[in-house]
Amino acid sequence: MGSPQDQVTLPEWDRLRLLRAESEYEAIKKNPKHAYALWCATGIFGGHRFYLGDTALSVVMLFTLGGLGLGTLIDVFFIGRRVRAVNHARRTAVMARHGIHEAQPAPS
Repeated sequence: MGSPQDQVTLPEWDRLRLLRAESEYEAIKKNPKHAYALWCATGIFGGHRFYLGDTALSVVMLFTLGGLGLGTLIDVFFIGRRVRAVNHARRTAVMARHGIHEAQPAPS
């Protein structure tokens, strides 16, 4: 379902359903630049984790000042990976809600 040629060969109803699902996903996906900006501004309080929906870990970071700063420093290396994981989960949920089943990527 990734290439534009695949979308052209779909029946009109399926193409519209795919476009609607893609539009919904675009509205809820997270931006890594925003996550890094929040890390810079509110990292010690877990602001970037709140943005990514990791509420339990965010509360822990809030009350321990980012794990005494250690958790905040470690997070800078994992924010990009976490944003990709959150976006993948959101995309999968949106596509499933619209009845679109995507092929799973091969494990690397």
